[in-house]
Amino acid sequence: MSVSTSNTIADLLRVGDPAAPAIGAPNRKMMSRRELLQLVDHTGGALRTLGIQQDHAVAMVMPNGPEMAVAFAAVVNWAIAAPLNPIYRAEEFDFYLGDLDAKALLIQGGADSPVRAVAAQRKIPIIELTADESAPAGSYTLSVPFADAGPARPRPEDVALVLHTSGTTSRPKLVPLSHRNIATSAHNVATTLALTSQDRCLVIMPLFHIHGLVAALLASLSVGGSVHCPPPFHTLKFFGWLDESKATWFTAVPTMHQTILARAHNNADVIARRKLRFVRSSSAPLPPQVMRQLEEAFGCPAIESYGMTEAAHQMASNPLPPLPRRPGTVGIAAGPEIAIMNADGKLLAPGEIGEVVIRGENVTAGYLHNPRANAEAFTNGWFRTGDQGVIDADGYLSLTGRLKEIINRGGEKIAPREVDDVLMNHPAVAQVVTFAMPHDKLGEDVAAAVVLCDGRSITEQELRNFAAIHLAEFKVPRKILFLPEIPKGATGKLQRIGLAQRLGLSA
Repeated sequence: MSVSTSNTIADLLRVGDPAAPAIGAPNRKMMSRRELLQLVDHTGGALRTLGIQQDHAVAMVMPNGPEMAVAFAAVVNWAIAAPLNPIYRAEEFDFYLGDLDAKALLIQGGADSPVRAVAAQRKIPIIELTADESAPAGSYTLSVPFADAGPARPRPEDVALVLHTSGTTSRPKLVPLSHRNIATSAHNVATTLALTSQDRCLVIMPLFHIHGLVAALLASLSVGGSVHCPPPFHTLKFFGWLDESKATWFTAVPTMHQTILARAHNNADVIARRKLRFVRSSSAPLPPQVMRQLEEAFGCPAIESYGMTEAAHQMASNPLPPLPRRPGTVGIAAGPEIAIMNADGKLLAPGEIGEVVIRGENVTAGYLHNPRANAEAFTNGWFRTGDQGVIDADGYLSLTGRLKEIINRGGEKIAPREVDDVLMNHPAVAQVVTFAMPHDKLGEDVAAAVVLCDGRSITEQELRNFAAIHLAEFKVPRKILFLPEIPKGATGKLQRIGLAQRLGLSA
C-alpha cells in the first residue's frame, strides 16, 4: 500500500502515476491525475486574476458530480473552500455568505438558485462553471478566463476548508480546517481501509459534507486511487452507477445504506459482478441489524467509522479483517488520540462512561470568532466532542448518545440509542429514531418515530409491549409514531433534536 503522508492537499493530489485515472462519472471518459492537476492550476490562475488570495473564502454552490469534485480540489488549494448545500433558502444563503465573508461565489452555469440574488445584493463576484461534456469527467470552463499561476503551494497551516456545524440547538459555528488537518485525516482514512491505487470509490455522499470530501474523495486521491462521481444520490440509479463505475467500495450514512438494502435483492447480479472489498458507514450510528444486512447483501465487511467536522472527519473505525469488527461500537482510535473525560476534566478508566474527547493533527485548532465556544470545547488540550461513550478494555469505543440528546425524564437519564437498538430488533421495524418529547410534569418523556418494513404491520401498544420486555419501564416510549419516512437532515442523517416539534408533539 502506498499511503501519502502529505501535509497539504496540493501534495496529496500529486501522489501516484500522472497518467492514472482520477475522476470518473456516468457515461464519461476518466480524467487522469495529470489532467486534474492542470485544471486545478488553471482554476487557481483564474481566482488570482479576480484578486482571490489564499486566505479568502470562496463559497461553492454546486450539485454532486465530477465538476464539483474537481472544482473543490482547485479552490481548496488556492483559497478557502466553503461548499454550501445547494437546497438552502435565500435567508440561509444570506447568513452563510455573510458569516463566511465570502469573496466570490462559484456556481454551476445556468443554475437557478436564490444564492445568485443574495450574492448580487452583497456585491460578491459570481463565477459561473460550465461543464465540458465532450472532455473527460470533471472538465469545465469558467466565466473568468483560465490563467497560468504555476502549481499551488499552500502551507500546512493555511486554512483550506470552512464548514458550519449543524446549528441544531444554537447558532451554527464556523469550523476552520487547515491543510494539515485535512491531509492527515485523508491519510488516516486511507490507512484504516488499506486503500491503494487500485481502489475506486463510488461517491454518493454530498460533496458539501466532510464525510464525502475527506473519506470518499481525498482519501482515494491520497493513495493514487480514483473516484466515480455520479449526480446527487438516487436509490433507483445506485446499482447502475455501481456497475458502470467498477468501484471497489463506497461510504454512506446509515439511512442511505437502508434505502440501498431495500433494492439489493433485485440487483444480485450487479453485486456479484462488482465484488466490493468493503462497505463503509459513518456520520451516524449504524444499527447492528443494518450492519449484518449489509454484509449479507454485499458479501463483504461493513466497516462502521466515527467522524465529525471538527476532526476533519474520522476519529475511530472498526478495522478490516482479520481484526474483529464489533457491531454496536465505532471501533478503535483511527487517527487521533481518543479518551473519555468527566465533567470536571478528569480522564476516565476503561469501562467508565463520560464524554468522548480527542486530540491530534486532524483536529481543528478552534472555531472562528467564537472564544466562548472554544473555551467550552477544549479542556487541557483535548477537544470535547459532545458525544457520550465508553471505551472497553480492548480499546473499542461505544457511543451512548449525544450529551444534548440524552432524555431527562424527571431526573432519569435515557440514552436514545439504547431504545433504538431494542425497537430495531422487532422484525416489523425497518427504521427508528428515539427522541425527547415535552412533558408538563417530567420535563421530557420518551418518544419514537418508526418506519415499518414493507408489508408488515404492528400497533403502537404491541411495539410498546415488545420494548417493555427489554427495557426498564421508564425507558419505554410513551408515544410511538408510525411514519412512511422519518424527516432527515441535508446529508441524510436522522436528527433527534427538534423532532418532537417537527412532528407536532407537545406537552
